[in-house]
Amino acid sequence: MNYLKLLNQEKMTLITSLPQNDINLAKAAIEAGSDAVKVHVNVSHRASGNHFGTFEEEYIENLKDIVELCKKNNIPIGIVPGGDDNIPMNEIEKVIESGFDFISLYDKHMNPMVLKNKNIYKMVALTNEYKLEWIKAYDNLPIDVLECSIMDPETYGTPMTVREILKYQSVRNNTIKPIVISTQRKIMPEQLWILNEMGINSIMIGAVVTGKDVEQFYKNTKDFRKAIDNL
Repeated sequence: MNYLKLLNQEKMTLITSLPQNDINLAKAAIEAGSDAVKVHVNVSHRASGNHFGTFEEEYIENLKDIVELCKKNNIPIGIVPGGDDNIPMNEIEKVIESGFDFISLYDKHMNPMVLKNKNIYKMVALTNEYKLEWIKAYDNLPIDVLECSIMDPETYGTPMTVREILKYQSVRNNTIKPIVISTQRKIMPEQLWILNEMGINSIMIGAVVTGKDVEQFYKNTKDFRKAIDNL
């Protein structure tokens, strides 16, 4: 399915961010009901504690099979191509040529030239340094989706409270773009109702709530799928 159409559906959707570029985790994500999948390269991932290798290394070893699996199941697949502001544009071109549907980067890491490319959807991630006037400005840029990753990294894995809801709502109030919330905080499946009522388009679950073991990962992803289906 088209990634942007998926996010513009009436009901919240489920994106799964794989804690490792592992075909078994990708299979578990799809079998548990994920609407889209996201992978990483060239980055040390704080929440999962993993280091992801270069695009070439990861593609040869893992990503080619994961992309093919997602295409076979009509599941959009996205990628974080790095964790700094020095990602060469030829790396971005390789990502596009390899069949990824969307690219996900923090705003402070994304080369403006990425915005010019119409062959891939752009999901821009906000950090905890965000300002509301910036949120309003995003509506005037060729950005497709806002990823709301606005929690202080020191608070990763702690419970979600009304304070976090207020922050998410402040972002929702200031943009018409589709919003994806990532589970930096330990969001529980039974809490999704409030995010859905706020007009959040998608929850992106990752290592904080899924775990890394394949069986645990499947079970936890399935719990989020059931919660969304019951909204």
